[in-house]
Amino acid sequence: MKVFLIYLVNLISFDLLMIAAFDYSSTNTPTSNGDVFVKNHDELDIEFLGNVEGKPWRFQTNMYGNGSTSRGREERYRLWFDPSKEFHRYSILWNPTKIIFWVDDVPIREIKRKEEMNGDYPQKPMSLYATIWDASSWATSGGKFSVDYTFSPFVSEFKDIALDGCNVSESLTTLTRDNYNNINCSASDQLLMTSDYSTISPKQAAAMRRFRERYMYYSYCYDTVRYAVPPPECVILTAEKDRFRDTGRLKFGGSHTKVHRARKKRRRNRSTPVVSAEL
Repeated sequence: MKVFLIYLVNLISFDLLMIAAFDYSSTNTPTSNGDVFVKNHDELDIEFLGNVEGKPWRFQTNMYGNGSTSRGREERYRLWFDPSKEFHRYSILWNPTKIIFWVDDVPIREIKRKEEMNGDYPQKPMSLYATIWDASSWATSGGKFSVDYTFSPFVSEFKDIALDGCNVSESLTTLTRDNYNNINCSASDQLLMTSDYSTISPKQAAAMRRFRERYMYYSYCYDTVRYAVPPPECVILTAEKDRFRDTGRLKFGGSHTKVHRARKKRRRNRSTPVVSAEL
């Protein structure tokens, strides 16, 4: 799927059902402009990293700016639900000052633009894509499992796709390196930056912290093997950093199982979701 509307700043939101469980290598829902800016494209990703039967589903978020593919900004997480059982909503807010990734009503990651990022922050118009592709070399358990094509065709189902922002499709017939800077998106910028979904409330911030404590198992910000100096947008939290090795992975083997079991035992009699902005 490709949505041909081209946006400079936007909110993207959609409901997704992963129809065929256990056999994806990677399902990717990015915004990108790689077809226009081939050598210096921007990109925002939500990627499902394949699945092994009986194991939690895993996914990652990522960001590239100005062709900075050698400086990946991946974070990887476990889901607290099975995305093949029912629809869930995935959203990306992208405006001139920040990027927020959401799952249902929970913000899971916020990137605040820093001047030191220079062109690494996405600034050019992007389109919305959805793909299913073979990333067996790295996606499923680090490349341990390959796609089983006997289960094909592989299907993902989308509904209620919403895009809100500065639609430049009609004003530009051809986007080039020279003319995209002349686009006036001040009105949509203002609307996006003052909308409710551009700000994380205290309850949502608490839900994001709980999500990251329980389900994030890799962060590039703590991967000192890749980045001796963390990229400028990284906010290093001591309590979070202490849980990770210098490879950016969790110290206890890349799984939250022990922590999750202990917390699940304490919450055995509760009926509220494990992660919710309402908690």
